[in-house]
Amino acid sequence: MHLNRILGTIAAIWGAGGAIAILAYAVVRMVGHTRDAFMTPWSLWHYLVLVSWAVFMAYSEGYRGFQRGYSPRVAARALYLRRRSTLSRLLLAPLFCMGFFHAPRKRRITVFVLLILIASIVVCFQFIPQPWRGILDFGVIIGLSWGIITTLLFLAKFWMLPEVPFDAEVVEPSGP
Repeated sequence: MHLNRILGTIAAIWGAGGAIAILAYAVVRMVGHTRDAFMTPWSLWHYLVLVSWAVFMAYSEGYRGFQRGYSPRVAARALYLRRRSTLSRLLLAPLFCMGFFHAPRKRRITVFVLLILIASIVVCFQFIPQPWRGILDFGVIIGLSWGIITTLLFLAKFWMLPEVPFDAEVVEPSGP
């Protein structure tokens, strides 16, 4: 196997694996809060919010956010790395796959705004008492888990194809 192909494969695996690991880390951190929520007394209202929030997060974050956008894009960008890796892309492959650089301006802005929004929500969630924090975290766990699974599925699907059927939204830097 040619050295560039090997480095490209390493970059693709590191990029997608790193992006997935970030999601998995968030899931693992929230599991404890969700478990703690079930240790407190609940009313019917808590169960209704839990089910409603879980369904909402499965659809909005899981299906619309991950399955229809983020997951296929991460997979497409990972496979772009497999064919067109550079040293900076190899080293920063997870950030490349998530669209932090070499992406259209609109995508980069969206990624940074989402990062700031998510970080702000994480900080705010710390002040929410149980069982509400665990209920909210449960919905987020569903969405993030959906994202992990769909990213893996798109990677498996795209890895076997000669051409990736999803726009990787890569913008090559101009000039030397």
